[in-house]
Amino acid sequence: MPIIDSDKTLICLRSACDFIASLVRQKGRFMFVNTNPLFDEIVEQMTKKIGCYSPSNNILWRTGGFLTNSCSPKKFRSRNKKLCFGPTSPPDCLVVMDAERKSSVILEADKLQIPVVALVDSRMPWEIYKRVTYPVPANDSVQFVYLFCNMITKTFLLEKQKLSVTEERIGS
Repeated sequence: MPIIDSDKTLICLRSACDFIASLVRQKGRFMFVNTNPLFDEIVEQMTKKIGCYSPSNNILWRTGGFLTNSCSPKKFRSRNKKLCFGPTSPPDCLVVMDAERKSSVILEADKLQIPVVALVDSRMPWEIYKRVTYPVPANDSVQFVYLFCNMITKTFLLEKQKLSVTEERIGS
């Protein structure tokens, strides 16, 4: 079992949160990607609190080209006759919970030059790892994903609060 340096993880986590905060200030669009069913509830709670798109319930994103073909509205029927819609414009940042399992999305984001924040572990191939803009080295445990999502949520809410205070001061 590989041992991950917690000091480096903390530094990378802070760096990723700083980047996310700067995008929130610029009113950037985010997409959260997760394929691990253990993390579904955590990611869903986070995206509801911060009001961001997470394609977890949309089957379409599991097909290739979800990001690279997103310049026009997409409408597909899945096998169980569910109607799925893809995003009409690519996000400004992609946050991936289980990067090893979603390497195709990371490759697409790299092709479109979309920054990627991802939890990475030592099993990840170097070809994928080098395309992650803000890697956060960690074991993919439920506890760490909860901590990661909690940090993102707090960063979002704090920056949105700062933005609203600034806009109120400008407006008055």
